[in-house]
Amino acid sequence: MSRRPRRPTDLASELPPISYVWETPNRRPRQAEWDIPDPAAPSRLTPAMRAKLERIVRRAPEVMVKITGRTKGVAHLKSHLAYITRNGELDAETEQGATLAGRSGLKDLQQRWEDDAGLDDKRRRDGSLSINIILSMPAGTDAVAVKDSARAFAIETFGDNHDYVFVQHLDDKHPHVHLTVRSLGHDGKRLNPRKADLQAWRERFAGELRLRGIAAEATPRRTRGRVRKADRGAVLALRKRKITPNVDQLARKEVLSEVRGGRTAKHPWDEQIKSRQEAIRRRYLEYAAELQHSGAATDHELARQVRQFVNDMPAVETRQHALKNELSELANTRRGSTELGVNTERRDKTRSDERTR
Repeated sequence: MSRRPRRPTDLASELPPISYVWETPNRRPRQAEWDIPDPAAPSRLTPAMRAKLERIVRRAPEVMVKITGRTKGVAHLKSHLAYITRNGELDAETEQGATLAGRSGLKDLQQRWEDDAGLDDKRRRDGSLSINIILSMPAGTDAVAVKDSARAFAIETFGDNHDYVFVQHLDDKHPHVHLTVRSLGHDGKRLNPRKADLQAWRERFAGELRLRGIAAEATPRRTRGRVRKADRGAVLALRKRKITPNVDQLARKEVLSEVRGGRTAKHPWDEQIKSRQEAIRRRYLEYAAELQHSGAATDHELARQVRQFVNDMPAVETRQHALKNELSELANTRRGSTELGVNTERRDKTRSDERTR
């Protein structure tokens, strides 16, 4: 007796929930509306899940919310505020909506934060006065919408408990806002954001942009099939100056050792990365199959877009893999150049012999 083939919805119960596709891995994830399954049909896409899936496969621009550093002292704070305001040429805005114009406008804020820091007997000598954040969008995004979204984000995130000041920069192709938040809150507690907080901030900023008509998303790299972390700013700066960072030297040394020794080092995280990507891509395709069984043309179109999105995902490549490919291409290029030189030398010798005859 032949077994009845399982429908996609049967197989879906064996796979992780759709939220696994876009959830940032951390120990205490914060549940969003698109992570909440339908109690009546847990394996189906809810409207919120579907909307997020559409934004992902249609490649909505990704927001960037990044902590760039902390000011540790009054002089450091003064220097940072001078930088983000371009020495007073750009206006800054506070949590109260007040505009600080010119250098004189910043003096009162600096003095107030300095005085409050002096009264904070719990602050360590190297404790931060402020946390510095950048909120950015890709080139071409409406700058007014970015600033309005950043203002709404700051009010929602810090307005009840922390003083802050923000400035928009338009001299870069990516419209962005510098947000400086006073570390000490009105409740006496200090701001100490964790990984889950950063993801929640990204989601909130993206949500504010969508409210203003800007397509925006806040998904982790793995959602888009990318496994390599972005290089740190210091590493990028060294490369720009044609200096090879230590991390690059060590990585190349390890790869060369593997190649010359004819062995391949096995890292446990390689299998974990591969397994995770397989699960993510399988989950995408299962929901595409579910959408395909619907009678709605819009579902069929979304299913096609999901399959195309998975098909266009990059190969699973770690930094080690990329270095090996670079070395292999370099070796092939040199080998080709050597062979070309030998062939040219033989051809020239043959022609010379023929002239001699």
